[in-house]
Amino acid sequence: MASVSVGQEAPDFTLVNEANEKVTLSELRGNTVVLVFYPFAFSGLCTTEMCSVRDNYDNWIAKGAKVFGISRDSRFVQAAFKKQENLNYSLLADTKGSAAMKYGVWNEAAAAAERATFVIDRDGKIVYLVHNGFSEGRDHSVIEEYIK
Repeated sequence: MASVSVGQEAPDFTLVNEANEKVTLSELRGNTVVLVFYPFAFSGLCTTEMCSVRDNYDNWIAKGAKVFGISRDSRFVQAAFKKQENLNYSLLADTKGSAAMKYGVWNEAAAAAERATFVIDRDGKIVYLVHNGFSEGRDHSVIEEYIK
């Protein structure tokens, strides 16, 4: 499995969002991108974290960041999760874990991504990352300083 670090070019991927639209990371160059990997939609801590992003980080979007939640759930599950929780950002279906593997956050035993957040600058470089296990929530409060 790959591993990434701050300063490295972000690995490219193409996934579909909840509306079945293709999203290719490299096509977002020129924008700051926040990738929020999470294990499973509708699970307790995942729901808490994804709703926290919705409730507390409007400034990310106001500053022009493109925000994406990513889990192994299908686009249908992502659509239902987004609707139920009224999420204001797109959710990407990484059903085979290909993006999570490129970022070094795929947990093969659980067949799911671990909790990880990456901020990618306008040039496609990783400028911030946090990677936690399944049961350890993330503090996203510092991310805004990396969104320019």
